[in-house]
Amino acid sequence: MELIKIVNDLLWTYLLIGLLLGCALWFTIKTKGVQFTLFGEMIRLLFRSHQTEASPADQGKRISSFQSFAIALAARVGTGNLAGVATAICVGGPGAVFWMWLMALLGAATSFVECTLAQLYKLRGHESFIGGPAYYISQGLHKPWMAKLFAWLTIFTMGMALMSLQSHFVSSTLVEVFPLDSAWVAIAITLFTLAICFGGIHRVAQVSCAIVPVMALSYILLALVLVVIHIQELPGVIRLIIGHAMGWEQAFGGGIGAALMQGMRRGLFSNEAGQGTSPQAAATAWVGHPAKQGLIQTLGVFVDTLVICSATAFVILCSGVEVDGSIDGVQLMTQALIQQVGPLGGPLIAILIFFFGFSSIIGYYYYGEANVHYLTTRRHAITLYRIAVGAMVFFGATVSAQIIWDLSDLTMGLMTLCNLVAITLLGREAFVLLHDYRRQKRAGITEPVFRKSEVKELTNEVECW
Repeated sequence: MELIKIVNDLLWTYLLIGLLLGCALWFTIKTKGVQFTLFGEMIRLLFRSHQTEASPADQGKRISSFQSFAIALAARVGTGNLAGVATAICVGGPGAVFWMWLMALLGAATSFVECTLAQLYKLRGHESFIGGPAYYISQGLHKPWMAKLFAWLTIFTMGMALMSLQSHFVSSTLVEVFPLDSAWVAIAITLFTLAICFGGIHRVAQVSCAIVPVMALSYILLALVLVVIHIQELPGVIRLIIGHAMGWEQAFGGGIGAALMQGMRRGLFSNEAGQGTSPQAAATAWVGHPAKQGLIQTLGVFVDTLVICSATAFVILCSGVEVDGSIDGVQLMTQALIQQVGPLGGPLIAILIFFFGFSSIIGYYYYGEANVHYLTTRRHAITLYRIAVGAMVFFGATVSAQIIWDLSDLTMGLMTLCNLVAITLLGREAFVLLHDYRRQKRAGITEPVFRKSEVKELTNEVECW
């Protein structure tokens, strides 16, 4: 574990943070700020994204753009939005929230690029389209060894490490708040997970569409009510966040570095921009143009970090609970809610953690399955993977959270490194697709359609266009 911590520090401090920021800035410049200039188009597409653009006969068998968005958001919106934000504030101070915001604003362009590439290089699967970094690395970069490496890293990170992390937070919180036996809680979570996993991508999509909107809106409403109650403290909280991010006192004490590291690391864990996970959900959607799903998934970064993570930060910082590191993670969030709503705070946080964590578990499951499909077409491999997922969900309730955090940081960092290299080399193709989309919109076409034969700049073969 000491070796893993050393590698994590080297990977995140000297390599990934610079690459994430560099890629985010580069993609923002090359796309002319797509995350800002086409924000209205993202909203428009989201409101009509419950429909698929398949033929009427295929409608019941295809994944709509909104279902794809919900799968990605289910994985994004997890305990990282609660425990992750609380941990970032404890370790990096309130200034970590500022760097999470910045990571989201710039990283949204990275999300657009990777999700657009996933749509371009998707393949026809048995139940739906399949795709993601493994596919665009293999077909776009023509480096199958690198694609297989990414696939194995994703299976381990999503189906093992992060799955266990979500299970740990759900189980430990339920046992702490309610008089429940940890073994029975672990068994129940495992059975729920397996029931959805064995239903395939369509059941994952249906459950995500049912859970995510209600969960996210309920939490945002709760946070909004609490912030309104303490509205007089809100300007001071915002000054505190910005002051700790850039203040002289923090600079001399090394606080800015700690805030930046925690904000970037937990921001990536939460919104996943550049990590290479959300493209795997983006590839499943039936849309008329790859850039459409890229735009919709970009909106997910804003929802995750600027809305939900900010809600958590405001609830904690408005509560008056000390963020000196004496309590951390879920315990800090629990104390903040108890401070504001009384004894109901404990049960409330347990319910929130359950839905946030469980939504991430089923989203992570699909990401792992997509990469199992890439590595092999044997049906029994998926069955074995589903059983392994159940085992890791059960295992997560029995080990130290710090061990899982360290393993997750390592494997997620290696995944992200592979993906950033790929999308940097293939980014030009996403820029060409965005230019084609904007050209059609300027020509008065409400719903742009991509035809590869009309875009000569794209020379690689693609199956679905």
